[in-house]
Amino acid sequence: MSSKDWIEKDYYAVLGVQKAASADDIKKAYRKLARESHPDHNPGDPRAEERFKAVSEAYAVLGDEAKRREYDEMRSLFGSGAFRRSARGGGQPGGMPFDVSDLFGGAAGGDRRFGGAGFQDLFSSIFSGGGGGGAGPRGPARGRDVEAEVALDFDDAVRGVTLPLTLRAPGVCDTCHGSGAKPGTQPRTCAVCHGAGVTTRNQGSFSFSEPCRNCQGVGTVVEEKCPECQGTGGVTKTRTLNVRFPAGVADGQRIRLAGRGEPGERGGPAGDLYVHVKVRPDDLFGRSGDDLTLTVPITFAEAVLGTDLRVPTLDGAVTLRVPPGTPSGRVLRARGKGVVRKDGRAGDLLVTLDVAVPATLSDEARAALETFAAQTPPAAREHLDARVRRVS
Repeated sequence: MSSKDWIEKDYYAVLGVQKAASADDIKKAYRKLARESHPDHNPGDPRAEERFKAVSEAYAVLGDEAKRREYDEMRSLFGSGAFRRSARGGGQPGGMPFDVSDLFGGAAGGDRRFGGAGFQDLFSSIFSGGGGGGAGPRGPARGRDVEAEVALDFDDAVRGVTLPLTLRAPGVCDTCHGSGAKPGTQPRTCAVCHGAGVTTRNQGSFSFSEPCRNCQGVGTVVEEKCPECQGTGGVTKTRTLNVRFPAGVADGQRIRLAGRGEPGERGGPAGDLYVHVKVRPDDLFGRSGDDLTLTVPITFAEAVLGTDLRVPTLDGAVTLRVPPGTPSGRVLRARGKGVVRKDGRAGDLLVTLDVAVPATLSDEARAALETFAAQTPPAAREHLDARVRRVS
């Protein structure tokens, strides 16, 4: 994906969303279009395959908050005419004799924006003032990132677990090992771009670089294609990876496995694999950050008189003291019985007490409660009674 792609391609239109669309709307649009155009659902349909590639490319940018912001900035700058050919023919912005890198802190080794390239690198890769300068070699394109979703049990998410993840996605061709060439042969250097992957043409005071059409920007040409992958270097296959989920992984968290995504074209670097975590709810425990939560019912008598309460934890049980006169909703804390943090310390277990009110009573229990009520002072409701008298 080049800087030129960012300027020329409307990724919002590819996904069929508005520029102001939320991240969730973009994700939903991508998943719908990816399912519809996936090669597995459209075998032998080259148009569907190209559509799938375009949708994936668009989501790789718009699905990443930082890349989306840079993409919008670049499209705004070039689309608004902020950079025009100088009246003096020098190719400077708006004819003003200043360094465009000053706009974005682009000193040597400075701001690395717009898809990982410095702004001056970006500008010079599109326009070379006076036709001077040439583009460096491009090489095989990096593979696309791959996404997967894994559901974990609550206990596994808290403790950490290693699980096998089976994917059906593009992988390196086992026959040519990613080169795209028939076994026993090698790709040759492109005779048009001489291995650079780009060609340059002059337009007035500017020179414009674009991917070489002869080699598709790779820099090499496969004369005898691999019979398995037809020269692409990759095939769709099933592979199994062991993925380590660290202790304390949370619902909705995304884990990145560098280089485990789609392989690059003809030996190019592989993309990354992003695993989205979904945590199944537990029948007892909840979670708040590094703390575990638990609701425990107690009787009215236990709340009034106090009691020692035995409650479960993930690795055993603890005894908590319920003091006399405890109200419903009070939270007791068992320190160190929550989620273990990266530094080895653990969160707490937060126990919420819920005073249970019986729906039915025996005659003996009712008589005892009436006796208790007669001996108990009334609740402090004077402020409420005063308001009732005023509004009556």
